[in-house]
Amino acid sequence: MNEKKIKVLLSAYSLETHSRGIVTVASMLRDAGMEVIYIGNNRPEQIIEAAVQEDVDVVGINSMCGGALELGGELMRSAEEKGIKDNMAFVMGGIFPPEDEPKLKKLGFKALLKPGATSEEVVGSVKEVVEA
Repeated sequence: MNEKKIKVLLSAYSLETHSRGIVTVASMLRDAGMEVIYIGNNRPEQIIEAAVQEDVDVVGINSMCGGALELGGELMRSAEEKGIKDNMAFVMGGIFPPEDEPKLKKLGFKALLKPGATSEEVVGSVKEVVEA
């Protein structure tokens, strides 16, 4: 019996200029047997539209340029408007102030990953949020 592959959409916000981390994460998830769709840089509403079209289990966001809280809020508002906020898991990786972590979790991000996260941490976090 085949187990359903976890399907992950990865994106960065429009102004993001760092892509090495998200490309590395994509490789980690693919190596773990997940289906990964990387859509590059987009506005929050475009990310949510792609998540709906692709019917993904997880939306992974890269945020290295600041504004994680504001853009994360926009992303979650778009997800709520499309009716998917409670049906998909949202994960954010990148650099954000420690004081923003509880606020990001309150917005709806189920996991937050920092630079330097190991493959085990990344893959484990994605599996954990899907199972939850």
